[in-house]
Amino acid sequence: MLTVKTIENNRDYVVSRLKVKGFDAAQVADEIIVTEEMRRKKQTELETLFAVQNRVAKEAGVRIGILKKEGKHEEAETVKQNAAEESAKFKARSAELETEVARLEKQLYDKLVLLPNLPHESVPEGKSSENNVTVKESGTVPTSAGQPHWELAAKYGIIDFEAGNKLTGAGFPVYTGKGAKLQRALISMFLDHNIERGYLEVQPPLMVNTDSGFGTGQLPDKEGQMYHVTADDFYLIPTAEVPVTNLYRNTIVAENELPVRLTAYTPCFRREAGSYGKDVRGLNRLHQFDKVEIVQITRPELSYGALDEMVAHVEELIVKLELPYRILRLCGGDISFNSALTYDFEVYSAAQGRWLEVSSVSNFESFQANRLKLRYKTQQKKTELLHTLNGSSLALPRIVAALLENNQTDSGIAIPKALVPYTGFDIIQ
Repeated sequence: MLTVKTIENNRDYVVSRLKVKGFDAAQVADEIIVTEEMRRKKQTELETLFAVQNRVAKEAGVRIGILKKEGKHEEAETVKQNAAEESAKFKARSAELETEVARLEKQLYDKLVLLPNLPHESVPEGKSSENNVTVKESGTVPTSAGQPHWELAAKYGIIDFEAGNKLTGAGFPVYTGKGAKLQRALISMFLDHNIERGYLEVQPPLMVNTDSGFGTGQLPDKEGQMYHVTADDFYLIPTAEVPVTNLYRNTIVAENELPVRLTAYTPCFRREAGSYGKDVRGLNRLHQFDKVEIVQITRPELSYGALDEMVAHVEELIVKLELPYRILRLCGGDISFNSALTYDFEVYSAAQGRWLEVSSVSNFESFQANRLKLRYKTQQKKTELLHTLNGSSLALPRIVAALLENNQTDSGIAIPKALVPYTGFDIIQ
């Protein structure tokens, strides 16, 4: 969430940058500035009233004491009654002002949550994924198409889409035999890679409350894409980013504890409403899937160095898996509501003739931290907002799809060398 100060001090800049995301913020920004001016006036009036009330009460107390010492008890009682009546008027007016301040604060909050995060200066303009910028491409793109992964899965009996459809519905596959072992091997490999690079592993809950959903920006922006457990008002997590980052909600982190680096494996749950066609075939778009996540919390001036580090970290994993890949800088029209800058990783599928997204690595700057009230104390003892970052390291479904499609041979599916110690086999037959 953007701060009121940012909007007040940089109104034109905020409006121009949000246009890059296709968001017209002019009216909302003006309403926020006007509302904040009104709130500040009422707050000042309330504080002045409290000061006057305290001064009048104190003066009345002194006057009553003097009168009693002089034996003027009836006069003292009159002063006391007048002071009580005056105090009642003060209380009534202060209650009105407190109600008005609370109303304006709620109004301000409701307007602030409408605004997306400001895109970083390097975010290119554009309306869709076609306008994303390729910053790197590496590896040999397969020239032989071969079979798509859903046919290979049936051929080798490693993924049962029909069983998942029977148990739950489309988008909930069942992994069997070497398919299940491959899933477990990838999760272990990804976690070990992250831990070796200094990330602390955590195992968070798979459901979160509304405050957690709001803290990382899934609510109120994406509630329609999350599964809602209505009886308890919990949400199934769409990514481990939500519970892991919320571990630090309402926290002031000691500067010597920064940066915070966390990793977690979780199943993820997404309704994927509106998805259709080739994009949902096989493993391409699931309602439940496995993913390993990395999260960093760092000082603002170090966050873009941390982002570069995380991009290199994810790249190492894809190189280990021997997959052809490219890295994209997302344009304004494709970047998320919360993100300031996002890099997507895609691997190539010859069988499908297209690139498949397997990771997003993002810097949210202070946008999530402001919602989370996630701060640290500087050496000058000032309390400042931190920056949060996260990345998929990695999401499994399309990684598995690419491994099956790109490594098919006449003998079976070859397993990348780095993964063999985790699978215990070097080929799926």
